[in-house]
Amino acid sequence: MSVFREVALVEGGLIISAVVVDEVVEAGRRRIQRVYMIPLKRRKVSLIVSQQNDTCKFPHVSIFILERKMGTSRRAFLTRLGRSKGFLIKETYSSSITHIVSENNSGDEVQAWLDNQTGRDSSSSVHLLDIRWFTESMEAGHPVTVQERHALQVNPKPNTDPTAMLIKSYACQRRTPLKHHNSFLTEALEILSQNAEYNDNEGRSVAFRRAASVLKALPYRVKNMEDLRSLPCLGDHSQRVIKEILEDGSSREVESTRRSEQYQAMKALTGIFGVGVRTADRWFREGLRSPDDLVRTGQQLNRAQQAGVQYYDDLQKPVTKAEADVISDIVEKAVCAVLSGAEIQLMGGFRRGKEVGHDVDFLITHPEEGKEEGLMPKITNWLEEQGLLLYHKTTRNSYLEKMDGPARAPSNMDRFERCFSIFKLQASAVSCKSNSNASVQDVSTGSETERASEASGWRAVRVDLVVSPYSQFAFATLGWTGSKLFERELRRWAGQEKQMSLSSHALYDSKQNLYLRAKTEEEIFAYLGLEFIPPSERNA
Repeated sequence: MSVFREVALVEGGLIISAVVVDEVVEAGRRRIQRVYMIPLKRRKVSLIVSQQNDTCKFPHVSIFILERKMGTSRRAFLTRLGRSKGFLIKETYSSSITHIVSENNSGDEVQAWLDNQTGRDSSSSVHLLDIRWFTESMEAGHPVTVQERHALQVNPKPNTDPTAMLIKSYACQRRTPLKHHNSFLTEALEILSQNAEYNDNEGRSVAFRRAASVLKALPYRVKNMEDLRSLPCLGDHSQRVIKEILEDGSSREVESTRRSEQYQAMKALTGIFGVGVRTADRWFREGLRSPDDLVRTGQQLNRAQQAGVQYYDDLQKPVTKAEADVISDIVEKAVCAVLSGAEIQLMGGFRRGKEVGHDVDFLITHPEEGKEEGLMPKITNWLEEQGLLLYHKTTRNSYLEKMDGPARAPSNMDRFERCFSIFKLQASAVSCKSNSNASVQDVSTGSETERASEASGWRAVRVDLVVSPYSQFAFATLGWTGSKLFERELRRWAGQEKQMSLSSHALYDSKQNLYLRAKTEEEIFAYLGLEFIPPSERNA
């Protein structure tokens, strides 16, 4: 026992009274006894739970200990010490934090770290404190009054472009509305991004999209290059394009790309349901330029591609919110018919407030974990019986949570039980919806003949159905809301800034070696140290 006491006394140079150390050691001994009575695979989770269940004597003081320049082991020691004395010590930063404690950092350094977490100046709402405040509070057994000697001094920021200060480098730190002031610039950059993707240059494609995303977040219309000063993610190439558009009204590179045979052909071919960039590029190299060319030359197509060619014209038309609402009624009726109590959520662009989209996405779950297993075949059977499916393909849930952390995924696609489908939607159902008397019978059809949708009164619509276990529903909701770049930036932020791994299934903390559970999107943002951004402002 004396050895542990001596180590605690000299830990990182922090001197603490022997009484405090003995209390910590005794509390630690009792905790270790409890932990080792638990099976190994449950120890990590049980330890965190036991820590969080320690009596909190001062709930009005929420402390975050900054690991920067301190180290993991020292921070863990101070966390255990604080909790043993009844202090509320949080593992991750969130808006509920009242006191940030750091060691060997200047006030400016801590403020810069805090601004990076929140995306705004938060110095007025949280105390930035030197380790001395924490030491004195531990010795006193309660939070001591913050005095001038405890507070870290933050120097006034120089006068710089106030707009630039608001725009953070990660899209998941910014609020991006659907309607913005710079579509004349972002549309040009997105054409170049799409063309780079067609040419298998992912790095350049992402760079153009990030540049466009920054412009979407600006609260003003860009009128000259000075308006872009100090903004992040605007590389030399993007700035050249923007400058040309501002000065000449258009970009020669963008217009040349838009009119090029390759761009138009790749856009047409990748627009076919079931066709990716690599397949489209191979067809282009073989001289094919359109869906009609595939039919004319008798190309071998899989089932999805056959459906994509057959219903190509319909699937190129935007899906309206009214049509999405009709399909929502159908899906809800189908799900409730095979599993009562299930929950259905409209996802994708429509959840972000869009009025039109390319497809309609739904997330399905059940509050009783396990009841959702095997649900998809039942849903598709019901839909087929009603004559509502023109095509569908289902995949089983292949997600496996590993205790030592998630395996590196082969792609960003999740592994839920899923159905990619094409619905048969009658036009009359959309008008019936406005009169609140649409029914499943209205949107079904008994005809099996393949006619043009305009002649038959129905159209083909892409619909994706995803089934998530209830424990993963918050992560699935976040992942399937989009936008694509916003989700990519969330994963990048988690990995690079937080040493965490985020997917549509889970959030894993590599430093603590444990999965962080969440019931809401707000909790996930808090774990990541990010301000919560509502779906309507995730249109990066």
